[in-house]
Amino acid sequence: MNNDSYRIDKRLVRMAFDQVAPHYEKHAVMQREVGERLLERLEFIKAQPATVLDIGSGTGQIARAVVKRYRSAQVTAVDLSASMLAISRARMGWWRRPALVCGDMECLPFGDSTIDMVLSNLTLQWCNDMERVFRELHRVLKPGGVLFFSTFGPDTLKELRASWATADRFNHVNAFPDMHDIGDAMLGAGLSDPVVDREDLTLTYKDVRHLMRDLKGIGAHNVTAGRPRGLTTPRELGKVEEAYEAYRCDESLPATWEVIYGHAWMSRRGSVEIPVDGIR
Repeated sequence: MNNDSYRIDKRLVRMAFDQVAPHYEKHAVMQREVGERLLERLEFIKAQPATVLDIGSGTGQIARAVVKRYRSAQVTAVDLSASMLAISRARMGWWRRPALVCGDMECLPFGDSTIDMVLSNLTLQWCNDMERVFRELHRVLKPGGVLFFSTFGPDTLKELRASWATADRFNHVNAFPDMHDIGDAMLGAGLSDPVVDREDLTLTYKDVRHLMRDLKGIGAHNVTAGRPRGLTTPRELGKVEEAYEAYRCDESLPATWEVIYGHAWMSRRGSVEIPVDGIR
């Protein structure tokens, strides 16, 4: 993840999501599924937050659900793409619309200790400095506040990554953070009681071009510094297609998505945390 060739160009990320916003939901099968699974995890806590941030809100799936779940909460949807927020606004009813803020989770435009709950569905992978993100979340959360998030892990699109490696030496798939690195980053930022777990989900496709079409449809363009700068040649694409055929099963091609879920708390003021190895 520290390899400069995988550094993400945020300007290109914003442009990509602005471009796909009108038809994003048509292709966002995995994003909807993971969002539903993230929301299910709220069943395990009894919090009734007064203020909630949905970071990386996209077209508003999480924000709309949170408005219904926490009817007295002030909900704010944050996204890097203004076009995504515009689609989100169009899909929301007139009653209790969330506030919409165009911003970056690496530099949140909110005051210290102002938020009770932060939710973020499949956004962390678009950041360059994971520790900075968690420090920002630590900063804005109130004492006793809670964070829930999902992101993609390193096995995501492993078939596509390996297939592209047969064609050239450029980056074609983003680097994704390891579950243990995410946990360490949460602890390093000062968040308490972090819990991280993972699961593999698989989508299947008729051929690799349908997979690439879906990735383009959700704005998952190659925006890393190590991306190829020219057009893909028919010969290179042919190599990718040939290599991907090795994964074919039951007349379809699998695409693996390693999904990492995490949650943590903001310590209450006045509490003292003592590491277990410090107790005698």
